[in-house]
Amino acid sequence: MTRAEVEGLLRGLAPQVLGLVARRYGNFDLAEDATQEALAAAAVQWPRDGLPDNPKGWLITVASRRLTDLLRSEHARRRREGTVAEWAPTWCSMPEADETRPGGTDDTLVLLFLCSHPSLSPASQVALTLRAVGGLSAAEIARGLLSSQETVTRRVTRAKQSIRESGIPFALPASDELADRLGAVLKVLYLIFNEGYASTAGTALLRADLADEAIRLTRALHAALPDDAEVAGLLALMLLVHARHRARTAPDGSLVPMAQQDRSLWDRPVIEEGVALVTAALSHGPTGSYQLQAAIAALHDEAESADATDWPQIAALYGVLLRLADNPVVALNHAVAVSMVAGPRAGLELLRRLGPDPRLTADRRFHAVRGHLLEQAGDPAGALEAYRAAALAATNLQHQRYLNRQVARLEGRSAS
Repeated sequence: MTRAEVEGLLRGLAPQVLGLVARRYGNFDLAEDATQEALAAAAVQWPRDGLPDNPKGWLITVASRRLTDLLRSEHARRRREGTVAEWAPTWCSMPEADETRPGGTDDTLVLLFLCSHPSLSPASQVALTLRAVGGLSAAEIARGLLSSQETVTRRVTRAKQSIRESGIPFALPASDELADRLGAVLKVLYLIFNEGYASTAGTALLRADLADEAIRLTRALHAALPDDAEVAGLLALMLLVHARHRARTAPDGSLVPMAQQDRSLWDRPVIEEGVALVTAALSHGPTGSYQLQAAIAALHDEAESADATDWPQIAALYGVLLRLADNPVVALNHAVAVSMVAGPRAGLELLRRLGPDPRLTADRRFHAVRGHLLEQAGDPAGALEAYRAAALAATNLQHQRYLNRQVARLEGRSAS
């Protein structure tokens, strides 16, 4: 097995192992350290010695041994050793034999709820889960949350400290607590998917492993909560957006805007599944933001061409979304939809009102949309300035290349 294949396998197994070890021993901080050491050992040994018969069981065994060593160290003995024996029997619902055998329970979904710890703020819940389950770096989390890397690092560090000091078991929530933690879980899955579908950094536009993992986890959540309309809405949204991913990039990996995509490459069976999910969810109510976003995605996917898109309906749905929550990205998308209905100047007026929002002005999407609308409104000089700002703000290589092409095109036009 190649090193790249091992790394891919480890990425999928890491949150499963961490979730199980944290649930078994009730100490997230040490469980994360032990899991990381097990992953590091596997990254060295597996390419050299071959894959073990049960990779997940191997990692669990190594991580558990390492955690036991940590708990029994001189530094931790007086504080922890007396409670080690109580943790596993009290908080572990599965026998050890089931945890390490091939085909055993996947604890990644459990970890999602574990990270939604009642001692944490919602922002810290999201940051910690993105780190532990999504495997995202602090920089990736910051861009996904429209925050700073320093803020995210502090949140993750404080989250671990709060869990350690709270005295509340780091375990599966009781059934009456699940609903309170579901909102954070859904937001995390949404952000993981977004990072996979439109990577904020690096050389590739897509990170299919993250998008696929978010969909897999959301399917598991939907199977566990089949009557929750927002869970169904989020799954529908992911499917409807991901169905277009083969058309989003050219053979060289460059970005292809939706209006220029070859729609024959869109995955029609996946679109049909997503449409069926959101249709059923909307009929059960109450209508939430993920259902509305899925309905918008369905309108895009069902249009035979870009010109056939039902922009008035999309603009109306974004208006409803804005009434549900103050989300700057939704406001930006609303401005785009309005421009498609009422013209670029109407969209630019909405952008003008958003201009002072620091959550958007540092984001390439705001400047890219403004550049497009200024060009449509007959202001190439203003469009050029906006595209330059967007290119400078972009942190993904493919976004940078696309925006720089727009800059070069407008510069060439002004020179001729």
